[in-house]
Amino acid sequence: MAARRRSETLLVTTVTAGERARHPDELIVEEPMTVQLDGTTVSTTMRTPGHDYELAVGFCQTEGLLAGFPVLGVRYCASASAVDSEFNVVTVETGGRAPAPRPRLGNTTSSCGICGNDAIDELCARLLPLPATPPIPFDVLHAVPDVVRRAQGLFDSTGSVHAAAAFTADGEVLMTREDVGRHNAVDKVIGRLLLDGQLPASGLGLFVSGRASFELAQKAWAAGFSTLVAVSAPTALAVHTARRAGLVLAGFVRADRLNIYSPERIAP
Repeated sequence: MAARRRSETLLVTTVTAGERARHPDELIVEEPMTVQLDGTTVSTTMRTPGHDYELAVGFCQTEGLLAGFPVLGVRYCASASAVDSEFNVVTVETGGRAPAPRPRLGNTTSSCGICGNDAIDELCARLLPLPATPPIPFDVLHAVPDVVRRAQGLFDSTGSVHAAAAFTADGEVLMTREDVGRHNAVDKVIGRLLLDGQLPASGLGLFVSGRASFELAQKAWAAGFSTLVAVSAPTALAVHTARRAGLVLAGFVRADRLNIYSPERIAP
């Protein structure tokens, strides 16, 4: 199959100091993708085409739908022609061994899920606290945003996508994924790790551009990351979730500063 188009060039008008000019501008593509588990639809998300299999697998993993069962296959549209669905339906297959999924209602957004303490209690019911691992040095955390930024080709061309990346304790960035949705970029990273047999991601860090929401803290926990790094602020619920999980959460990460939100206190 030919590579999917991830950006589109359109003519736009730019106004600078009262002067108008027409020129081509590259815009990110945004399309719906339906995720199925063993043929049952579980969610639809707006995403940037590319790494679709990773996105579907990562979503099923972080939502707890796989329940520990291995992924036996991934394909476009199990019940009809992939061409007819425009490659916007992806089925994750466990041979029917995963529990019958409960479909989400509506599209996946940054506000999906249940709220507050109920949300954290539900996670604690299915996820164990993360094992203690050696902390990732602060100098590595400081450096990661700039390293990931150099790998953001779609952002360079469009200026309108988020990035997620997995990195090691010595600062090696293992992979970077970009998407119009922050949560999708994270699921693509996690899906790749799962397909490569590298989950749980114990000892690894997860970088996200923008803020760290509850949903991203949940995904980092579900994948077994030890550290979540964001270039912006976390939400309060994300901090409560990280503290319950034993997940190190750093925000406002720059070359010269960062805030540690979880754990509540760190040793000098």
